[in-house]
Amino acid sequence: MAETGEIGRENVALRRLVAVYRHLSSLAVQDDGIEAVIELIAERVDATVAVVDDKLTVLAAASPSASTDEAARLVGERMVHPRLAQVLGVAGRTRRALRLPDVEEAAPVVVAPVLVGDEVPAYLMTLDETAERTGEDLRLLLTEHAATICGVILGRERVVAAAATQVRYDLVEGLLSGTGGDAEEVLRWARHLGYDTECDHRVICLVYDDEQGLGGESAELGSRVAAAVERFFTTHAPEAITAVRDAEVVVVLGEPDPEAPRAERLARDCLRRMRELFRTVAVTAGIGATCRAPTEIARSYGEARRTVEVTRRMGRTGVAVSFEDLGIHRLLLQVADPEQLRQFAREVFGGLTTGGRGNAADYLTTLGCYFRANNSPQRASQVLHVHPNTVTYRVRRVEELTSLDFGSYRDRLLAQVALEILDAVGEGR
Repeated sequence: MAETGEIGRENVALRRLVAVYRHLSSLAVQDDGIEAVIELIAERVDATVAVVDDKLTVLAAASPSASTDEAARLVGERMVHPRLAQVLGVAGRTRRALRLPDVEEAAPVVVAPVLVGDEVPAYLMTLDETAERTGEDLRLLLTEHAATICGVILGRERVVAAAATQVRYDLVEGLLSGTGGDAEEVLRWARHLGYDTECDHRVICLVYDDEQGLGGESAELGSRVAAAVERFFTTHAPEAITAVRDAEVVVVLGEPDPEAPRAERLARDCLRRMRELFRTVAVTAGIGATCRAPTEIARSYGEARRTVEVTRRMGRTGVAVSFEDLGIHRLLLQVADPEQLRQFAREVFGGLTTGGRGNAADYLTTLGCYFRANNSPQRASQVLHVHPNTVTYRVRRVEELTSLDFGSYRDRLLAQVALEILDAVGEGR
């Protein structure tokens, strides 16, 4: 009779187990999250249940006799148990549920790895705080099956997140490239990304590199720099639209207050922070002119990208420069073919830059300094650390070799524009 009673209790336990299994399996095909799973298990086994990640951070917690916050606090207190980390490690390696028996005043804990593919991103834990230790096998089986269901849910969430990320990336790419079919379509893209059409925006392009470049073995460093730059802007401007593209991070930043523009300020703060985090990496920021209509984002991005290119060609890295600050370079950038600009500069300085003259660079550097010093040999000589007569001699030699007359406004303007071109398109002096 006793045997029959024992068999009856086992049958009841099995029926309960099957019922919970079915309920858990139904959660896997619905839109419920891991919170629904642990709430069900907490109710059925009358224990505190939680899911923690591999860094022992509580992702979700539930208890039949306490609030969610109280359950999370209780689990957090148990995270300091010296043997718990070992149990998690063993469970992760063996891919099996394990039980940490009660030690001193700590109640038993059942730990099951949550598998997503070949990874173990989290663990499901059942904390038995009751005085009576019954149904331990049932608790172990339920914890293990619940961990499987949590793995299915987390895997589904990863797929959805990956798809959402790809959609977001495609939308951002469409805005930056200006490939939208019409203004209404571009407006829909922008609204999906949270773009506020009621205020002005600026596009910030941040390009990063080091002396050896960020390819090959430095690819991981480049990824960390990009992540840090993006995290800086999402922290300081949560509404900003960000995108990582090759060796650059693009930020579409709102300027709601014209009296307190923040694009330059945040860009400079970001560069300062990157210098603190990555000593060998130079991040250069270009800031496009303001835009409001979503169809203008591509134009602002193009200005920001070209600003970075010009700034780097002029040997200025690790700085933030606005498109408006480029001066005459803004006009030069409107020429689609840089070779046309180079040809113009070669025509202006043709006699100086041809014929293998080894001192052409010194002459052009001196001439540029002379113009910036308002045609003063004395002030130019102080910058160049040479005698004023040397400045005068080099300027005259440029006139002789190029047939220019710097006493003529037109010739002086041609020379100044040609010097700016040489800086802008990469044929440095």
